[in-house]
Amino acid sequence: MEQYRKSPRARFLEYDSGDYFITICTRGRRHYFGEIAGAEMRLSAIGVFVSDQLERCSEFCPDISIPLFVVMPNHLHFIVSLEGAVVTKGFEQRSPIAALRGAVTKYARASGIDFGWQSRYYDHMIRGARDGNNICEYILNNVAMWREDCFNGG
Repeated sequence: MEQYRKSPRARFLEYDSGDYFITICTRGRRHYFGEIAGAEMRLSAIGVFVSDQLERCSEFCPDISIPLFVVMPNHLHFIVSLEGAVVTKGFEQRSPIAALRGAVTKYARASGIDFGWQSRYYDHMIRGARDGNNICEYILNNVAMWREDCFNGG
């Protein structure tokens, strides 16, 4: 009997349009993407790759833009704006999160990096300007607030 794996997305959420706040963590919250020194995030090679993928996402799928993101040592936060149906080249019918996670995993394997994602992720549909402003402020201040960040374990 084939094992069924529950989707981390709500069934009614089809990622067909709108703005979403996404958080994805690494397996075991290991610091794969770099380290914070002072008030600066210093990206590792895989962290640079993740950042590049987020910056260039509209090249892979023109209906997607990522206006704001932050790559942290063991997780990333970003806002994704979707227009219409989402189909990514080579990843038909996959969400933009699955495509990103797949590209990073493929890069890690090709680079000999022992890497893994946490199996689940957090998504939140942005509801209005106030919600969006709070999320933007959180993303922009994430590096500075690392000591108090729940993902830091401190």
